[in-house]
Amino acid sequence: MDRYLVVLAGAGFGGLARYVAGSWIMLKYGGRFPLGTLIINVSGSFLIGVLMTLLTERLNPHPNWRLFLVVGVLGGYTTFSSFEYEIYQTVRDGARWMGMLYLTGSVVLGYLGVWMGALLTARR
Repeated sequence: MDRYLVVLAGAGFGGLARYVAGSWIMLKYGGRFPLGTLIINVSGSFLIGVLMTLLTERLNPHPNWRLFLVVGVLGGYTTFSSFEYEIYQTVRDGARWMGMLYLTGSVVLGYLGVWMGALLTARR
């Protein structure tokens, strides 16, 4: 039962972080492009690269840390379902190129975020 509570606590924290960060980014930069979701997904990708490398290759923490940080916090923080809907909505509203730019940018930058996070924390 404690595993479920660990994930629940992490997801609550991650969801709150997503809401605060996304709201702040959109308030500050605005516009039609969903920059808040893009930044959240890329930073979440970077963080999963860092955390999974640390938790599986460099450290030997209690398994609950992975559940809390990766499954909970980052699972609540990243916004893949929002990302998919925003692409649909953008394309439906007639901004096909913006939707495709967002799709491509999110996937490529997200992968680069994972790769760089893992690279920075891997053993040399």
